[in-house]
Amino acid sequence: MIHIDFETVHRLVSIDGLVEALRRAFASNAHSPPRARYDLEGQGQPGTLLLMPAWQPEGAIGVKIATVFPRNAERGLPSVNAAYLLLSGQTGQPRAWIDGRSLTLFRTAAVSALAADLLAPATPGVLLMVGSGELSRYLVAGHGAVRRYESIVIWGRDPQKAAAVARDLDARGCPVSIAEDLETAARSADVISCATLAEHSLVQGAWLKSDCHLDLVGSFKPTMREADDACMRAAFIVVDTLAALEESGDLVEPLARGVIARGDIASLGGLIASKAVPPRPCRTVFKSVGVAHADLAAAEYLFERHRVGE
Repeated sequence: MIHIDFETVHRLVSIDGLVEALRRAFASNAHSPPRARYDLEGQGQPGTLLLMPAWQPEGAIGVKIATVFPRNAERGLPSVNAAYLLLSGQTGQPRAWIDGRSLTLFRTAAVSALAADLLAPATPGVLLMVGSGELSRYLVAGHGAVRRYESIVIWGRDPQKAAAVARDLDARGCPVSIAEDLETAARSADVISCATLAEHSLVQGAWLKSDCHLDLVGSFKPTMREADDACMRAAFIVVDTLAALEESGDLVEPLARGVIARGDIASLGGLIASKAVPPRPCRTVFKSVGVAHADLAAAEYLFERHRVGE
């Protein structure tokens, strides 16, 4: 069994290549049962344990074990940690242990990039990144892999953290400016990517352009929201998995109030398979909560890159 650590994942990954691997995965017949989620008590802080298995028919098997501890940021630690075990579909034997945190960071960014490739305006001017956590850097890179932007703006509750993200991206040749006011930044954005642990809506639909693409990553519980009902009203909505309709407050609440209907929400896999395109001009929303067959595709991609020595 090989070990692919955090640094090796970064050396092996090409966002473009991963996006294409995920495009194939979402069009495949992979089995991805509902993830098991456990709210942890007695850990000194609120925490969540996630178990995410997946397998391809007559193909690879994989499972990710992930934890979410929101208060880790106060300790200078990542809020999300994970490990991934890739197994042979023929023998069940372990093939690779992969650092799950880096796999998740790249997988999440690449899934958002894949959705943006299908949904975002063809020639967007401004990308707004809402959130200044570790994932924000990867999401900016992912969106930049499928669209060219005239400018990239980042907003975070903590200006110092937002400035640190901007410095990191500047060092990678991706100039970023800081937004002091979220509403002003959102009104000028063509694509908005949100990766926060917010429990109340940050982005308001009244601020958005008519053809804005909204990429919502952070909410994974019914009590968490990044966008208000107005963002969803009359939008073309796509999810990475239909489980998002029960798991994310961004969808649970507007569904309960009749703002949107279940039948009007498309899955990313269905969109890819049907080769459908959203009407233009139209606001589009992509809501991801994480789906296990995307993790499996990312793990197989990394395993193959490692195997051939790239």
